[in-house]
Amino acid sequence: MSYRILSTVVIFLLFTATASGPLRGQSSDLPAHGPAYVDDQGVIRWSRTDAEVHGFGVNYTVPFAHAYRSAERLGVDPLRAIDRDVYHFARMGFDLYRIHVWDTEISDTLGNLIFNRHLNAFDYLLAELAKRDINYVLTPIAFWGNGWPEPDEDTPGFSHRYGKAASLTDEAAIRAQENYLTQFMNHVNPYTGVAYRDDPRLIAVEISNEPHHRGTAAEVTRFVRRMVEAVRASGTEKPVFYNISHSVQRVPDYFAGGINGGTFQWYPAGLVYGEALPVNALPYVDDYAIPFDSVVRANGGAKIVYEFDPADIDHAYPYPAMARSFRSAGIQLATHFAYDPTFLAYANTEYNTHYMNLAYTPAKAIGLMIAGEVFHRVPRYADFGAYPRDTTFGDFTVSYRRDLALLNAAETYYYSGDVAVGPRAIDSLLHLAGTGSSPVVTYDGTGAYFLDRLDAATWRLEVMPDAFRVGNAYGSNSPDKAVTVLQHNLRGMSVRLPGLAGPFTVSPVTPGNDHAVEVAGDSFAVRPGVYLLGKPDATATWPADRRVGNRLVGEYGGPAGRVDRTYLTHEAPSVAVAGRELHIEVRATTPNGLPDAVTLVGAGGPPIKLTHRGGFTYTGTVPADRMMAGYLTYFLTVAAGDSVRTFPADAAGSPYAWDFYADLPYRIRVVPEGTPLRLFDAGRDFEKLAYSRWLPSLSRYPVGAGGEDELHVTVEELAPVDPENTTASPVADYTIAHFLDDRLPATELPDYSTLVVTGRSLSESTETVQVALVLEDGTSYAAPVTLTPERREHLIPLSRLRREPTVTMPRPYPSFLPYYFESETPQPFDLSAAQTVQIRIGPGLSVSERTRAHGIGIGHIDLR
Repeated sequence: MSYRILSTVVIFLLFTATASGPLRGQSSDLPAHGPAYVDDQGVIRWSRTDAEVHGFGVNYTVPFAHAYRSAERLGVDPLRAIDRDVYHFARMGFDLYRIHVWDTEISDTLGNLIFNRHLNAFDYLLAELAKRDINYVLTPIAFWGNGWPEPDEDTPGFSHRYGKAASLTDEAAIRAQENYLTQFMNHVNPYTGVAYRDDPRLIAVEISNEPHHRGTAAEVTRFVRRMVEAVRASGTEKPVFYNISHSVQRVPDYFAGGINGGTFQWYPAGLVYGEALPVNALPYVDDYAIPFDSVVRANGGAKIVYEFDPADIDHAYPYPAMARSFRSAGIQLATHFAYDPTFLAYANTEYNTHYMNLAYTPAKAIGLMIAGEVFHRVPRYADFGAYPRDTTFGDFTVSYRRDLALLNAAETYYYSGDVAVGPRAIDSLLHLAGTGSSPVVTYDGTGAYFLDRLDAATWRLEVMPDAFRVGNAYGSNSPDKAVTVLQHNLRGMSVRLPGLAGPFTVSPVTPGNDHAVEVAGDSFAVRPGVYLLGKPDATATWPADRRVGNRLVGEYGGPAGRVDRTYLTHEAPSVAVAGRELHIEVRATTPNGLPDAVTLVGAGGPPIKLTHRGGFTYTGTVPADRMMAGYLTYFLTVAAGDSVRTFPADAAGSPYAWDFYADLPYRIRVVPEGTPLRLFDAGRDFEKLAYSRWLPSLSRYPVGAGGEDELHVTVEELAPVDPENTTASPVADYTIAHFLDDRLPATELPDYSTLVVTGRSLSESTETVQVALVLEDGTSYAAPVTLTPERREHLIPLSRLRREPTVTMPRPYPSFLPYYFESETPQPFDLSAAQTVQIRIGPGLSVSERTRAHGIGIGHIDLR
């Protein structure tokens, strides 16, 4: 034992030679509220005050696995990375952290704890969180390897030896976990000198991450009890939680094992779609319905959300809505999954279905910040009705059409994008955060900014770098491919806030920022950094090292820029209508800042110089007289000084040059008014389909001599039992969804009257499917189609479409969430509002038909 302690001390000293965060020592006294406990009503409370506990924050993984390895490969000190990111957490107002610890990296096969660089970094992280008054929920066991998204390494831990399934049943694996849990809780953090079991910032312990129990009730209860007792063997009185959103048929058995509450997750649109989902997410996040909530409450269980994210949805507005739904479900603590380490966020390699970082996803980060405020302002079990009535709740507003999350309270005003509504009570305003512009701040950059009132005449301004999305953040990512770049540009800003009515100065605070700011009225230009707005002597009263809350006046969280070449992004529509002008939108920058000019070349006429609209955005219009039926082809050029680059080829030179060879233009299909519009094509769209569940029979099958394809699927079992919810009534449905994206023209649609489905039954008998158009508000209008073994067209007059429940697609996790969505105030049928085509097997089938196999082939779906 003495050798073990000595080894730990030596390793700690080696690891901590440079470990000193920006806030030296403990930043505050121990929490006055004392440790947490769960009362008889299932409410987490602080022991000294009996006040209800609220908490909101993030998962964050730098001490472990891919994040730690990436830091080493990129030459980044993991501890310095932690410093920056923990500052982000404080800046965003988070007061909670959670992670599933990679036990496989810090244990051996017997469950002995190993003090190494991973545990050292984790200890450092916890100490830095404590300095910022951020609490945590820890999950000591993750069960899986340390590879994702890379191959697993040969790690020393018990999870690597046994795997998740055996860890739940094998006696040796169970004993290893018992040993590990007790040692984990007894581990003394060398940065704080406090054991985890006694850490005042540790609210609760969640035993393990997403166990999938398949044993009997008695076996499950016995396992859970042994895990709880192993934690308690350390002497801790911390509440112990268990994941109850998997194998939910065992919820009573989990509680019989002595837990204090259950943990939940929510991925409302599934995971790993591969690109940003082009849908209104608000129907997806309308309600977090827990069908076994009565069991939880009967057992006096508290509720925590350990992970959530509207994965693959690249917008800010879903976050406060999810937080609202959690609070309405009685949940007290929640942590988003996962915050991207800033050094790695340029590539988003860690979890490509998620993307969150204050610098790299500024609007989403403000949305998450607002969600944190929801957890502290909205009471548990508050009822705001259903979508769309619940888009305004308390001081909060969420809007799909405006792509906006908004908190407008007496002292706080946060917005995720341009907003027309000013602060509710501007004279009492103390804190402002946003992206875009509002009635009190006009800004033409793309990064987030913060304004905090320090005294009656002084505001602290923090401006993050401009963020420019240059690729698909949710696809196949690599450290060699940037998906977002940052740039430190000089940007115009106007501020109209209390205390700044007369002439004021803007004084840089960030070390190294020597930008001399000139103020004209309420307007000035700033680069990323920290500034004081007010009287000329403000920096004397508010020096950079003065503490305000859990931050210092001069602290700054903006990383350096990474623009090393010219970038241009532009999504050309797949189809346009002849005789209608075409709006063009482009985003562009160069290594030296904004371009001198962005020009559209081609399109059957003279060049069209695009107009800068703020940020990195440039727009222009192709006149209607140049929009002739056929194909519209054009290039986009970016000029900076003597340099010109041409896109989409990203080639040097101008298309007019005699030696320009990258003859690969943008190409848009231009059709006459009233031309049939193809909504779904099996060959073109197969890779972007979503399924209620993946089946091995899903395939793209060539038909005929013309290069056409069919979507083929055979469903052997229409209503399978969900292994994670075996007592639920199976839903007899199989749904395929295709998101229309830009299929419908942005301008007025012609008088389409018929939906045309080309397809066939893959059996010798007929197959009845339901074809639905899902509108922006989540309302479905559908009609049945009877497919025959012969491939042919099936005509559905739009007048025959009737409102039907919508299958939420992609399917959410956990699987106990509702299968269907129905709006309280359904939108009348409006073809221009259609966002999704759904093909459903199940609706309208008889009981006997639901028990047999079904096979269909769909070639395409058109509007005529």
